[in-house]
Amino acid sequence: MPAKTKSSPIIIEQQYTKYMEKGRDFINDDLIWEQLKSQVKPDPQLVRDLIAKSLDIQTLQPEETAALLNVEDPQLWEEMSEAAGKIKRKVYDNRIVFFAPLYCSNYCINNCLYCSFRKDYQQETRRRLSMEEIKAEIEVLAGKMGHKRLISVYGEHPKSDARYIAKTLETIYSMKVPTRKGFGEIRRVNINAAPMSIQDFKLLKEVGIGTYQVFHETYHHQTYNQVHPQGTIKNNYPWRLYTHHRALEAGVDDVALGVLFGLYHWRFEVMGLVYHALELENNFGGIGPHTISFPRLQPAAGAPLTENSQYKVSDEDFKKLIVVIRLSVPYTGMILTAREPADIRKEVIPLGVTQTDASTRIGLGAYSESYNQQEANRQQFLLGDTREMDEVIRELAEMGYITSFCTAGYRCGRTGDHIMKLLKCGKEGHFCKINAILTYREWLDDFASEQTREVGEKLIVKEIQEVKQQMPQVYDTMMKYYHRISKGERDLYF
Repeated sequence: MPAKTKSSPIIIEQQYTKYMEKGRDFINDDLIWEQLKSQVKPDPQLVRDLIAKSLDIQTLQPEETAALLNVEDPQLWEEMSEAAGKIKRKVYDNRIVFFAPLYCSNYCINNCLYCSFRKDYQQETRRRLSMEEIKAEIEVLAGKMGHKRLISVYGEHPKSDARYIAKTLETIYSMKVPTRKGFGEIRRVNINAAPMSIQDFKLLKEVGIGTYQVFHETYHHQTYNQVHPQGTIKNNYPWRLYTHHRALEAGVDDVALGVLFGLYHWRFEVMGLVYHALELENNFGGIGPHTISFPRLQPAAGAPLTENSQYKVSDEDFKKLIVVIRLSVPYTGMILTAREPADIRKEVIPLGVTQTDASTRIGLGAYSESYNQQEANRQQFLLGDTREMDEVIRELAEMGYITSFCTAGYRCGRTGDHIMKLLKCGKEGHFCKINAILTYREWLDDFASEQTREVGEKLIVKEIQEVKQQMPQVYDTMMKYYHRISKGERDLYF
């Protein structure tokens, strides 16, 4: 087994240095700024050529992304925004995948200046959920709300190591909860957890980890070191940067990137995400990020940086960065969270978003326990959208989007390089449209209010007709599954 560093029993230097070139990582701060400066006022024809390349589902190169980031012409931004929506529909159809975060532990040995979980903030209520407490959370998430997919969240601490994470996954997957007509269950558990070793990733692979998600927070080296104080594990930039490499090397099928926008200049951070996506593609046979998240800095108790950062992202720039990410990495899923207020969420979903959350609680035990859901000392940051899931799903239906709870692809082997090929050629959306209809039928029958069911029934009829017209060869089989689900069967999929 590789030797661990003297500074930390967790960090194994050989597991990231082998990917570096002459001791340097793949983020070159000076080069990124040079590329951004060299593409000021890009030629409109160049921009339109790049839009065409994106519509062909080809990843853009960094200098091409830099050109899009420098567009000033409102007409070109309108064309880019329209193309972002087209790309989303081409790759993912008109569905929005739903998930819920489940916070399992907020013990942390780090001291990040933007986070309420940092170890020096003594007012935070520290807790690690027991397996019985996790079961109580699933009773609500799967049995009362109707979620099928989770992102489980863990602080970096010995109390929430890989063995604890594995046990939580096993517990979550074991639950089946009675519902109105059938039963509820969590069918996919993605995790947001600290960087770990290849050996630990192999353990999580064995128990059925979904996507492994970790945000680099900021790709700017100096800022990274400033907001992650020395003496903490998170201060090691390359250990975190190469964690997705280790996960993929260990056999984890899907990995997810993200940046906390507001720590440094948003254009630089978008460039960092593109470099990261290309780095993964180049090292792992074309496998890039399964999803990219783009949360903005939000107020957090005990973290004054969240209030006074000079790099806060305006609503207008937020829309721009979403468009550029969608154009630059056209195959990836894009996650918009309840950090954002309802009005902003409604505005940016048409720009390429594929996943979102609702009925979100980010405190420990927050789904099964009664307390003020925005109680600062029980959660990591303040939420922007606290609406219930039923209301959000109804709004999406009114906008023409079908909510999907599908997890079929992961159990049919449509992961890793397989799903990348399907996404890049636009075929994955066909499977997803069918499975979205089937899972939407489940949710409408088991959880929807009368008002939402009325809107949802109209939408599902329209979706079924589209399948009949576009994919007649699978229509009869789909309808057989559909009628079986209507009678109470669950988890039928293509």
